[in-house]
Amino acid sequence: MTGQPQNDLLRQLNHQDFELLAPHLQPIEVEASHVLHHAGDDVAAVHFPCGPALVSFAVPVEDDREVESLLVGREGAVGIAAGPSPSLAYSRMVVKFGGTLVRLPLRALEQAQQRSATLQEAFARYADCQFAQLLQTAACNAAHSIEQRAAKWIMSAQEHIGGAEIPLTHEQLAGMLGVSRSYASRVIQMFKARRILATRRGAILILDAAALEARACCCNDWVKKHFHEVRGGAATAEG
Repeated sequence: MTGQPQNDLLRQLNHQDFELLAPHLQPIEVEASHVLHHAGDDVAAVHFPCGPALVSFAVPVEDDREVESLLVGREGAVGIAAGPSPSLAYSRMVVKFGGTLVRLPLRALEQAQQRSATLQEAFARYADCQFAQLLQTAACNAAHSIEQRAAKWIMSAQEHIGGAEIPLTHEQLAGMLGVSRSYASRVIQMFKARRILATRRGAILILDAAALEARACCCNDWVKKHFHEVRGGAATAEG
């Protein structure tokens, strides 16, 4: 493809490294709820979300429920293997917010990394950041209240969308938090009563971003700090 897509990981590559990948990059348009991989699938390609596109990692738990353990947007990629391709998906990878994803065969990435130490280092640094997101998620789930986590998730989604209206249902928020839909609805109603949020059909509207941020935990900030230190750039995804 010509020109660098709206993905920070690809844009931070030097010209020579990007040119190694460019012939193999394929932009695809996807809608919300599109499943990239189910748990146990072979993962033979890396997908780079662009612009507002957002991909969720949903991990199965008891009672046929899933808990979203990671959100990946334009700051990174999904499907990067730790060993020789193809790898197996541990979670369900589903598009949360639709848009453009750039597809890269995993084998093409591995071959390019064999030709460039700087490319290999760039993806190793990103893998470190993604692991940090997962660690922060585990700590957040153990230490912070549902209200704090809900505010954090909504703030993270807003950063990806770039606007005050988030295409997020109560059921989707419940999946992010690992709670029942009724519990998530009670949290939303509490925010509405304080005039922090409003709701429309299939969407949440942020009325007071400062008040919402004040009620969120600091996990997003810690992840962003690590991204900046490791990769020299800001992160907008949250784990």
